[in-house]
Amino acid sequence: MVRLTPADEYFYHQIPEPLPQVATFSDHWRESLFFVMHPEGEEGDVLILTLAHFPAREEMDSLQMCRLGGQLTFERHARHYDGDPHTMTVGPVRIDITEPYKTVKLWVDPAESPIGLDITFTARTRECGLRRGTMKRGSETIWDQSHMIQSGRYNGTYSFGGKTYEVRDWWGQRDHSWGIRNHQRCPMWMWLAIQLPDGMLGIWNWEYANGHRIYLDGYWAPADMSDPVQVVAFEHDLHWTDASGARTSYERDGATVAGLEGVITARLEDGQELRLEGSGRWHARYGQLGGQVNMQLRDAHGRKGNAAYEITGSHHHHYFPIARAENLPPGD
Repeated sequence: MVRLTPADEYFYHQIPEPLPQVATFSDHWRESLFFVMHPEGEEGDVLILTLAHFPAREEMDSLQMCRLGGQLTFERHARHYDGDPHTMTVGPVRIDITEPYKTVKLWVDPAESPIGLDITFTARTRECGLRRGTMKRGSETIWDQSHMIQSGRYNGTYSFGGKTYEVRDWWGQRDHSWGIRNHQRCPMWMWLAIQLPDGMLGIWNWEYANGHRIYLDGYWAPADMSDPVQVVAFEHDLHWTDASGARTSYERDGATVAGLEGVITARLEDGQELRLEGSGRWHARYGQLGGQVNMQLRDAHGRKGNAAYEITGSHHHHYFPIARAENLPPGD
C-alpha cells in the first residue's frame, strides 16, 4: 500500500507520486530553510538556525550554528519522519511561516536546547528566486538545486548560558533551497549574503578546483521592496587570515585560519557596479570544508554594512589548495 501523508490532501504535488517522493532519487536530496542574523553596524553575536528534511533517510533535522560572546557553538536536533515529513518542528525547534515572503517566526525552547530563540523575521526586501543550478561529474549528478534568498529584520530574544539577550532590528538573510546537494563532492562554492542600508546583495558562485566557473547567480534587492536587479558579472579577491589578521593558507584543514579579508565586485544588469572591501572572522566552521565568516564591509561611496560570507568545498587552487575528496567534478 502506498503511504500518504497529511500534505497529500493539498495541491502540493509536482510529480505523479505522493509526497515526499522526489523526481530524482538521491541520498543527497534535501529541502532546507536557513536563517542568519547579526547586528547592524557592528561586530557581535551571530545566530544561525536551519531546518531540513531528507527523503532518502526519512529524517528532519535542525542546526544551530552561532558565535556567542566570541565563541563558536553548535547544536543539532533531529527526528524521524514517523509519518510526518512536513511539520516544521524538530525537538525544541519550531518554524512558523506566518505570511509567505513577509513574516516567519523562529522558536527554540530554552528548556530543551542550550541556545534558546524567540525571534521574528520580517522581510525588508523582495524574495529572489535563483535559477536552477546543476553540477555533474561525467554523468553523475553532484548538485542540482533551486534556491530562494531574501533579506529581513530580526526582532525578539535569545538565551545562552543562563542569560537572555535582546535582538532589536538585527538584519540578515534567509534561504529556502531544495534538490540534490553532495557537499563533500563540491570543489568550491561561495555564498555571499551582504546587508547594506539600502538593500541586500546576494550571490551564489561555484567553481572547479582550477577556478573555472560552473555557476553564478545573484541579485541586488532594494530595501524599498522594489524589484531585484540581477547580478551579471562577479569577481572576488578574498584571502584567509590568521588570528593576527595576516594572510594565511587553508592548507588541508584551515588550522591557522581565523577569518577572511578582501574585495568583491558585482556588476548589475542595470549597469551599476558594487565594489565592497572588508574583513571578518568565523561565525560557523565546517571542519575541513571551510565555513562562514561575519564580514564588516565598506564601499567607495562611504556605505557601510556587514555580511555572512560562506566559502566551502573540497578542492580549489586558491581557497582549498589540498584536496580533501576524490572523484570531484568535472571528471571525464
